[in-house]
Amino acid sequence: MLKKIYYFLRYGLLMRPIHAITSPIRLLPECTVIGSGKSGTTALYHYLGQHPCIRKSAYDELGFYNDNFHLGINWYKSLFPTTITRKKIVQEYGKFLTYDVTPQYLRDPSNATKMFDYFPKMKLIAILRNPIDKTYSAYIARRNANALPLINNEPETFDHFVDQEIKFISEYEHNSGKLDENYFKNIVPQTIVARGFYAQFLKKWFQTFEKNQFLIISSYDLANNTLETLAKIFKFLDLPQYDIPDTSKQNIQLYEPMKTETRIKLINFYKKYNNELYNLLNRNFDWDK
Repeated sequence: MLKKIYYFLRYGLLMRPIHAITSPIRLLPECTVIGSGKSGTTALYHYLGQHPCIRKSAYDELGFYNDNFHLGINWYKSLFPTTITRKKIVQEYGKFLTYDVTPQYLRDPSNATKMFDYFPKMKLIAILRNPIDKTYSAYIARRNANALPLINNEPETFDHFVDQEIKFISEYEHNSGKLDENYFKNIVPQTIVARGFYAQFLKKWFQTFEKNQFLIISSYDLANNTLETLAKIFKFLDLPQYDIPDTSKQNIQLYEPMKTETRIKLINFYKKYNNELYNLLNRNFDWDK
């Protein structure tokens, strides 16, 4: 939250006039990392920017399509490199690319429609993390930010948090279950657990963009096979292969292990949603453990 406030003040107020003036000579992204949160997108933002043919946006999580669309395309352009930068890099390395990393895009498919209107040929990357670990990480982040309700003057436990979220989702599915605009705009933002229903989101994105415009990678591979995974990404982006010098982790959280019984509960809950994803992608992430 503090980072977002800082970037809003810096780029939204202080530097916006300067960057807005130069927006006609600034570029727009050819690649967007659309998701998902708590899956390594911040690390990927830093990794990609180390490739000599790539220049990153002013910061990650620009949120153009979901939070800042009303500011217009010139505001969006103001956050990317100039045509002068592109010319220099093309002269030296032969290719150039810039990109947007906003993991919140994935979970609201209306962002796909907005993006397609501007960039129908956009290359899209989604990082998917085991939704159980993603949920726990998001819970810990809320706990550390003192953003959890208090129960007996103590922050809500993860067990109680999970039970409440599962109850909320189950009641919605029983009463309506429609995957309509209201669901993606109002139900999903209310529940962390539902943000791991990747198949629901990707199906909608696949209705807008061609499947060959997507590269789906696992957060495990990005974290544990970083250079090999980046090689796949550079190939997808049609860029020369390059071993980046800094593969250090970003936004590391240290916390106690999840209770075994809670993990089993989440394994059973997510099973049908994970199987839907495996069938959609014809790929098994082996998250049932």
